[in-house]
Amino acid sequence: MKISIVIPCLNSHEVLRRQFLHWSKINHPYGEVEFIIVDDGSEPRLSLNSARGELPKAISIIPTNDFRPWTWALARNAGARFAVGDYLWMMDLDYIIPQDCVDRALAFNGDKLRFKREFGILDDNGVISQDLNVLRQYGLLESRIQEKGLRMPPHPNNFCIRRELYWEMGGYREDLIDKPYPQGEDRHFKRKWIEFVKAGKAKESEADDRPTLLMFPNGQFCG
Repeated sequence: MKISIVIPCLNSHEVLRRQFLHWSKINHPYGEVEFIIVDDGSEPRLSLNSARGELPKAISIIPTNDFRPWTWALARNAGARFAVGDYLWMMDLDYIIPQDCVDRALAFNGDKLRFKREFGILDDNGVISQDLNVLRQYGLLESRIQEKGLRMPPHPNNFCIRRELYWEMGGYREDLIDKPYPQGEDRHFKRKWIEFVKAGKAKESEADDRPTLLMFPNGQFCG
């Protein structure tokens, strides 16, 4: 198995249903990609039964049974422990994987592959759209569109990394979970990565070689 895609999920049942539809359309060699959904305390529990149509052959839902707030670091580590791929692809549920990202990740043999970002959505049938009118309907600010188009800055929590390197770095810190939000697990992991690169223990991928993930408009980007 080359890649294990680990996605923590809290509720968001409709987005997951659309992702199921999209993932079923992704082409990849048999036995090379698995999807691991980590149910981080959803009510009701997430289920593969919410899929409409064919599912990827290798897909699992792993419940953490943890109902505390902001436990995504624990969920990511739980998914990483369950994974069997040579690489861990850490991703959030509101991100969309175009086919090019899968192809580039399967061809990647470095230490850590990072991604560029643009806005996009999955429609009710799991089809990708970057239509500006559709994005406006999802709340994307007109001022944001006029200023930067669909481009977004990179985000440190979406990457594909060698599994053994992830654990050598210690994974995400679970000891910060009970602290007030933001707990800073992502910043700690990023700092740890920078330390590894500076010490020659890991090598960053070239910025020009980074494929582009898509992300549903939300939060600060929406009116």
